[in-house]
Amino acid sequence: MSLILPPALRRWHEIALSRDAAALDELLADDVTFFSPIVHTPQKGRAKTRAYLGAALAVLGGEHFRYISEWIGESSAVLEFTTRFDQIEVDGVDIIGWNAEGRIVSFKVMVRPLQAIQAVHQKMAAMLSSMQQQQ
Repeated sequence: MSLILPPALRRWHEIALSRDAAALDELLADDVTFFSPIVHTPQKGRAKTRAYLGAALAVLGGEHFRYISEWIGESSAVLEFTTRFDQIEVDGVDIIGWNAEGRIVSFKVMVRPLQAIQAVHQKMAAMLSSMQQQQ
């Protein structure tokens, strides 16, 4: 039996696979909130969330990135992922919520172990800085 994914989740999978950050504009609600494993305050709004997710797609979304488990509810899902970079194994979850229009309204990322969090922090900071300089 195949599972029919909600439109928001199906679209997120397409974006994660293609790493097409530009496609996030269609998927994210105006009032979306992003919860980072590094930054303790929620990041609110489409522009900030797009920046963080775009950087995450570049940093974490390499050839080793895989979603390995999913738990899907009516308007939210938990997606467990694994990836590897710089000889560091990264385990994490994306907790995604969407509205009736099929737009993402919340996106929370959790990462382990500590060595992975530290590496992700360094790479994300560099990527976000580079993205800001290009604007």
